[in-house]
Amino acid sequence: MKMGKRSKAVRFNKWGYIFLIPFLVTFVVFQLIPLISTIVYSFFEYYRAGLKVVGPNFLGLQNYIKLFSDADIWKYTGNTLIIWLMGFVPQIIVSLLIAAWFSDPSLRLKGQRFFKTVIYLPNLIMAAAFAMLFFMLFSKGGPVNSILVNSGIFAEAYTFLDHVWPTRILIAFMNFLMWFGNTTILLMAGMMGIDTSLFEAAQVDGATSTQIFFRVTLPLLKPILLYVMITSLIGGLQMFDVPQILTGDASPNNTSRTLIMFLNNNLYSKNYGMGGAISVYLFVMTGILSLLVFKFTNGKKK
Repeated sequence: MKMGKRSKAVRFNKWGYIFLIPFLVTFVVFQLIPLISTIVYSFFEYYRAGLKVVGPNFLGLQNYIKLFSDADIWKYTGNTLIIWLMGFVPQIIVSLLIAAWFSDPSLRLKGQRFFKTVIYLPNLIMAAAFAMLFFMLFSKGGPVNSILVNSGIFAEAYTFLDHVWPTRILIAFMNFLMWFGNTTILLMAGMMGIDTSLFEAAQVDGATSTQIFFRVTLPLLKPILLYVMITSLIGGLQMFDVPQILTGDASPNNTSRTLIMFLNNNLYSKNYGMGGAISVYLFVMTGILSLLVFKFTNGKKK
C-alpha cells in the first residue's frame, strides 16, 4: 500500500520537473551562458578597430589592471552610489510613512484606493519619457526657469544641467518619483500581513504610536525591507536611461556618469574585453554590497 502511494507521488512529481524545464532552458540560454561568456571575454583582448577585429587574444588580468588603474572607474562608482543614495533614502522614508498611514485602521483614511493608484502611476511611465519631461521642464528656456525669473527669484535663467549637484538632485528625484510608489505598495503589503493582536497588545501595555512603529512594525518588516533595499541597490547600480537621456555625454565634469554608462561606451566601441571586465566588476560589487546590506539589516539575534 505504501509502495503504491509512493510510486503515485513520484509520478506526480515528474510533472513539477517538466514544468521547470522552460525556466531552466531560458535561464541557461539567456543568463548563464552570457554570464560565463562575459567572464571569459574579460580575460581577452577583443575589440574592433574600424573594420578590423582584433582578438580574441588572451591577456590574463591585464584588462582588470588597466580598469582599476584608471581613476575614472572610481569616479563613476562614486557617482552611481551617491545618486542612488540621494534617491533611495527619501524613497524609503516617504514609503514607510505612507504605508504606515494607509495600513493604520485607526486613522480611517478616505479615498485610499485613489491615492494608492496615484502614487503607483509614475512607476508605469517609461524612464525615457520621464527624463525627456524633466529635460524640457528644467532646460534654460523651460517653464521652471520662466516661473523662477518671472517671480523674481532668479535674475536670469539658471542652467540646472550645467551644474553638478542640481543635475544629481534631478536624477535622484526622478528615481524617487518613479519607484517610491512600488516601494510603498510592498511595505504596505508587509504591514497588512502583521498580526493586529500584536498592535493591540502593545496599546494595552501603554505603547505610543511611535513606539509601536519602531518596536513592533519595523522589526517584523525586516524581510520586506531587505528585499526592497537589495532590489533598489541592484537597480541603482544599473542606472542608465535617466542620466543618459538627461545629460548624455555633456554632464558637468562627468559627475553624473554612472557605471552602466561607462560600460555602454565600451560596448558601443566594440571593446568586448574591457566591457567584460567592467561587467564582472559590477557583478562582484553588487554581490558584496548585497551581502553588506543583508548583514546590516539582520545583524546578530540576541
